[in-house]
Formats: sequence, C-alpha cells, structure tokens
Amino acid sequence: MPLITSAGVGSGLNLESIIKASIDAENVPKMQAFTKKKESLTVELSSIGEVKGAVSKLQDTMEKLADSKNFGKRVANIRQPTAGDIISVTPTSDISTGNFKVAVKQLAEGSRVVSADASFDSTDSVVSASGGTLTFGAGADKAFTLDVAAGMTLAELRDAINSSDSNFGVTANIVNTGNTSVGSKLVLTSNVTGDGNNLTITSDTAELDAVSTSPFAGGTAGMTSVQDAQNAVITVDGLEVTSSTNTFKNAVQDMTIKALEVSEGNDIDGYETAKLNIDYDRESVTKLVDEFIANYNNLIGMIGLQTRASKPLNGDSSMRSLSDQLITTLSSELVDAGPFESIFDIGIGVKDDGYLEKSSLVRSLNEAMDENFDDIGTAFAGENGVAKKLEELLGNYADSSGILKQRQNSLNSQLEDLKDDVSNHEYRMESLEESLRKKYAGLDVLIAQMQQTQSYLGAQLANLPGFTKSN
Repeated sequence: MPLITSAGVGSGLNLESIIKASIDAENVPKMQAFTKKKESLTVELSSIGEVKGAVSKLQDTMEKLADSKNFGKRVANIRQPTAGDIISVTPTSDISTGNFKVAVKQLAEGSRVVSADASFDSTDSVVSASGGTLTFGAGADKAFTLDVAAGMTLAELRDAINSSDSNFGVTANIVNTGNTSVGSKLVLTSNVTGDGNNLTITSDTAELDAVSTSPFAGGTAGMTSVQDAQNAVITVDGLEVTSSTNTFKNAVQDMTIKALEVSEGNDIDGYETAKLNIDYDRESVTKLVDEFIANYNNLIGMIGLQTRASKPLNGDSSMRSLSDQLITTLSSELVDAGPFESIFDIGIGVKDDGYLEKSSLVRSLNEAMDENFDDIGTAFAGENGVAKKLEELLGNYADSSGILKQRQNSLNSQLEDLKDDVSNHEYRMESLEESLRKKYAGLDVLIAQMQQTQSYLGAQLANLPGFTKSN
C-alpha cells in the first residue's frame, strides 16, 4: 500500500490534532514554568546588580575618605599685585597654615655671548678652513663638544650647535646687521641660570678663536659676554632668598615658590608684593563629605526600592542585614578624634527614614573644620575611622568573594542550569512526538487496511445473486 506521510491520511482520522494535544498537555505547562522561573531569576539578578552598583559607588567614595592624604591637602590663595602675576605657589600637606608677603627682586637668567664686529661678513663666511673641536660649558656639570668640519660656514655652525644631541641648552642665532663694518654676528644663549654659570666656549685650534670665549695658545677671543648668568632673588616677609633658578624650594618650609615676573618698585621705594595665604583645603573635604552623603543616600534608596512588596528582594535577609550594619557602623564610637565622639559630631545627621543630611545640631561641617580640621581626617581615615570600617563592610558585599557577588554567581548558575533544563525538556518532547507518531502510524495503517477490506467485501457482496442494496 502507499506510504503514509502525515498522521491520519490513511485512516481519515485527525491524528495530527491528537498528537499535538498530547504533546501540548505535557509541554505547555512545563515551558510556562521555565519562562516564569527565568523571568524571576532575571529580575532578581537585575535587582542584585542595582544594589551592588550602589554599594560599589559608595565603596569608591569610602576608599577616598579612608585615605588620610585627602585630608592633608593645603591650598595657596594668592592676591597678586595690580601690575600682574609675579609668583605661583605649590604647598605640600606638611606646610603650616599662615600668611606671607612675597616680592620678586630679580629673575634667574642664563648668559649670552656675541661674536666680535667684522668677524664674519655673512652667514656664508667660513669659520675654519682646517676644522677643529669646540667645547661648550656652563657651570660645573654642563658641557658638550662639537666637531667643526673643514670649510664649515657660519650658518652651518649655527645649525650644528642647535641640532647637537649632547647640547645641554645652548641656542645659536645669527644677526645680520646690514653694516659692512659689523657684518653678521653669532649670538649664543645658554639656558643655565645662576651666578657663576656663564657660558664658555673653548677650542683646540687658534683658527676657532673667533667663536671662542677663551683664546687658544694666547690669541684673542672673539666671543664676548653681553649678559651674565644670574640668580633669582625674592623676599619673603622682607627676608631675601636666592636661587640659581626661578624655582624656590622650601624658601618657606614645605612649599615651592616659582618667580614669574619682577615686582615693580626698587630697594629705595619698596617692591610690590604678592599676598600669600596658606590654608587647609576645605573645599576638597567638603566635596568628599557631600559625595559621601549623596552615595550613602543612593544606596539606602536603592535598598528601599528593591525590597518593596512587588520587588524580588522583598523580605530579603541580606538586604535587612546590610541596612542594619550600615547604620551600626556609621554610629560607631570614634577614637583619638579630638572632640568628635561620632561621625554625627562633624555636621552630619541621620533622618528618620535612614537618609543622611548635613546638620548643624551639634556643629556644622564648616564649624568643625574651623575648630578641629585635622580631627576630621582622623574621624574618617584614622585607624578606627568610620571610612575604613565602612570600606571593609561594603567590601564584604561587593568584592569578588562578597555576598552580592556570590548571589550574582548563584543566579547566573541557575540561569545556565535552566537553559540545560529547557534543552533536555525539548529533547524529551521531540522523543515523545517521535514515539507518538510511530504508534499512531501503525493505527493509521491498520484502520486504512480495514477500510479497504470493508470496501472490497462490500463490492463482492453487491455482486452476489439476490443481493439487494439497502437504500
């Protein structure tokens, strides 16, 4: 008989519907359960992620508050003279607060030497017909040598000086005066400042005396000084201080002062001064405390949001534990923090709903900084400071081995297991369908055969003599 390709084709019965109904009866409830479980795990994973993100954000802030260096910064407030800026200042955390008056009497400068008149007619004038070696020096530890090739011109010498890899800071230029009796002048400038650090040029041949400050073997030097190297000179509260550069380290202990311009005035009339005030960096501390309050409140709000009645973390014990530990740690007693017995003594308060706020119930933050600035650092970053304790607490939840991370790992693992369960179930449904089709295929064939037999017998009986077909 012909091959049956679809269930029920042979028998005429709606076996496809029967097979589908049999599979759906087992498959649909199971897949609905899988979908519901996936949604539940995904939503819970998202909620845990939101809380963990808020914990990590607060943890970053506590890491900064636990660093005592963030409470040791100093700020320099400068009121420059009306003529313009004369100094810049970089204080360290060790400097004492105070007020100073600073004047700049003299800037540090390097030296400059110039070749003699009529030494060179033009930039094409030959410096040395046979060549030699020039040695440049400034001070005790700055020096480099330069080989002068035979026939080198003045322009070529300038370029060779400027491009030398060992050049310590000598710049060569040529000034073309346009005066035949003066000619082209070689100008060499050294950036090495400080008294006694004048630029020197010596050679190993008399032929190079025209570009030397010291003649070879008793000749005449061609380069003369037009500017000596000099120290910078400032006064701090009237006391004169010198430096070989324009940077003064520890002229005021633990502070660097850089001279920018010479003050207007002189020793007779007096020099204009910059008024310098060194104070605690209150702004950075205030910013950190504001960040702490904002991120703490963000975490409290996030816990409240994710534990509402309709949320997956409603009634979650780890969320209750985190909330309780936060307020307990925040309320811990301070040690060696001056008059501050708790963090709430430095201008921070807690409201009935658990959120933090700036408060002046005991004293404001500004008052605390005015009275005991260093103790604020101890309150947060001291050995038993609140920031260190909170940092440790938050790490127990957000770090790689923390509670929230473990929850995430567990949920992700359950989602992976769920994928396997779905795959296994789908395989079972495929096997069930295959089994049902085999069973119903046999029934289909059997019924088809019976129908054929019935048709055959009916036809035979109809041909028998005296057989009357009923209407």
